[in-house]
Amino acid sequence: MVSKNQIKLISSLHQKKHRQTHQLFIAEGIKGIQELLAAHFELEHLYTTQTDFETVTSNLKTLVTDADLKKMSALASPNTCLAVFKMSEVKAINSSGLIVALDDIRDPGNLGTILRLCDWFGIQQLICSKETVDVYNPKVVQATMGSIARVNVTYVDLYDFIAKSKLAVFGTFMDGENMYTTNLPQEGIIVMGNEANGISSDIEKIIKNRLTIPRFGTLQKTESLNVATATAIVLSEFRRASL
Repeated sequence: MVSKNQIKLISSLHQKKHRQTHQLFIAEGIKGIQELLAAHFELEHLYTTQTDFETVTSNLKTLVTDADLKKMSALASPNTCLAVFKMSEVKAINSSGLIVALDDIRDPGNLGTILRLCDWFGIQQLICSKETVDVYNPKVVQATMGSIARVNVTYVDLYDFIAKSKLAVFGTFMDGENMYTTNLPQEGIIVMGNEANGISSDIEKIIKNRLTIPRFGTLQKTESLNVATATAIVLSEFRRASL
């Protein structure tokens, strides 16, 4: 049986300040939890309405009611299980190969989807500006579908990181070079900008390689692409160039 204090603690983890204080985060759904367990994230406790997760020891697992799970969940329609994990230790930045850098991405769904895309296209390192949404936000964790366990996410002063890097830096802009006709390397930093404002002006100044995803519509009235959609196209094209 879950106590009121446990529910209160878990509910508090919906907020970044409490996640940072306790160094804990929540994951919901069988697949996401299994992925984190398989990646050896340290389980603090598992709450489930089913008799599942047989590999989890009884002292780390509590059977709860649907009503209690709903009190803990960050979802409008809760899954059958919720787990509390300890945050992993910050890893050193892998500065080789392709790196995706996010400049002030605010939507949890976008960050979660971009993490999945990095996982799909074999991008091991994701660099985030300090203004970018927290990777341990429950909605981000949910959207990654387990990919959070396979991509190293690091929060930095993005301007400083790019300015000091020796890698080629690429950014997406409306007036950039057509990426379908550009020779794309297999090493470099790909910067993706904020949902509403794109790449910030300070960082734009230090990006030497400006790319664009060309529009093919007759009217060409669409102003921009969703940042996660744009990331999918850009990563696909970078990887295609290596074939």
